[in-house]
Amino acid sequence: MLTLLAFVVALGLLIAIHEYGHYRVAVACGVKVLKFSIGFGKPLYTWRCAGKPTEFSISALPLGGYVKMLDEREGPVDAAERHLAFNNKPLRSRAAVVAAGPMANLLLAALLYSVVNWGGTEEPKAVLATPVAESMAARAGLVGGEWVAQAAFNDEPLEDVRSFTDLRWRLTQGAMTGQDLRLVVTQEDASQAPTRELVLPLSQLDVSEVDARLFRRIGLMGPLTQPLIGDVMADGAAAKAGLQAGDLVLRMDDLPVTDGQQLREMIRASASASTAGQGVTPQSWQIERAGQTLILMVTPQVQLEADLPVAKIGAFVGSAPAMVSVRYGFWEGLWGGVVRTWDVSVLTLQMMGKMLVGEASLKNLSGPLTIADYAGKSASLGWASYLLFLALISVSLGVLNLLPLPVLDGGHLMYYLWEAVTGRSISEVWMARLHRGGLAILLMMMTIALFNDLQRLLG
Repeated sequence: MLTLLAFVVALGLLIAIHEYGHYRVAVACGVKVLKFSIGFGKPLYTWRCAGKPTEFSISALPLGGYVKMLDEREGPVDAAERHLAFNNKPLRSRAAVVAAGPMANLLLAALLYSVVNWGGTEEPKAVLATPVAESMAARAGLVGGEWVAQAAFNDEPLEDVRSFTDLRWRLTQGAMTGQDLRLVVTQEDASQAPTRELVLPLSQLDVSEVDARLFRRIGLMGPLTQPLIGDVMADGAAAKAGLQAGDLVLRMDDLPVTDGQQLREMIRASASASTAGQGVTPQSWQIERAGQTLILMVTPQVQLEADLPVAKIGAFVGSAPAMVSVRYGFWEGLWGGVVRTWDVSVLTLQMMGKMLVGEASLKNLSGPLTIADYAGKSASLGWASYLLFLALISVSLGVLNLLPLPVLDGGHLMYYLWEAVTGRSISEVWMARLHRGGLAILLMMMTIALFNDLQRLLG
């Protein structure tokens, strides 16, 4: 129920803001707006505002909306109202009306990011877990336990890293844009070791998907956690071995265990010589429980993930990380919201460009099922996570609508650019052809996105 409610609220808000952008600028440019609709099909609820010519409605199919304006191309217009018709407005006015929808989504995203910045969030501290063996982070000299104090791309000035979430965003940016990331790290207790600077050569990565495998290649999977056992699944390997929630793992066979990420990697790696459905060699785990040291024999079970054997114990591994409160002042938070909106927009366009030329997988496309799933999950995590989700989708909607596809706002802006350059509007014949082509491309993208949704949710 929460997933459905969160999805409906998200969809309704983003569509309403998009269409209101078109409506507000149209009215400001002197265009008569006949109808403002959230959704398509049969109207469920209709109303009018006093003194306004516009009919507002909420319709049955909520996957979109529209603003219908007075236009001589769509029907006869009374001579007394021709100056109010959209098609008779100057080119700059028509372009402003069309661009206003996507821009409204981008402005909403900037506002949502700013609200989260102002309200503050609790985020994991930027203390690193043991990096994945042979990964980029391990080769750069990271061993785990380091606190990342500052970071910067290439030769840019160093900036403070406020949390692990902040660091993860920088890693994503660097991987997508091909920029190396400089890190200034120290131990949490600065007296234990001097501050040092190192470089993660993210420009060397061949990025096709931004997912867990990308961060595995970088080597930084998560913040530092204690190697504690959390919830234990009934009939799993952990339950069969006698592990309980709250157990602190000290050693696996002859190897000391220092953090949760290291323990997860050790469990995962134990499947290297196994096949799916078979157990690995029993392991001697030394644990601490209620002040006592115990030895338990644990035999992980092996499953196939992406055609690779992965060992699991059927329990949550790792404690909650140390948290920090991240809050910004008014102007800093506002500017941070604008910058984050710009950065996400640029990364979205770059990913689309990579998919177009085959450098990125089409699996990055997501459709309504994935959006609904993420809406529910983010809403369950709290208001800040849900607002960040709304901001991300709002950016995506704004950028998508600015693409030069004839059925989208960007396609109409493309027509106006032609008109500005040549001095004449595009012919009806070519407009029809381009419209059919754009619709075909859009339907293909939607089909791929829906296929990806089903694979994610059913696979």
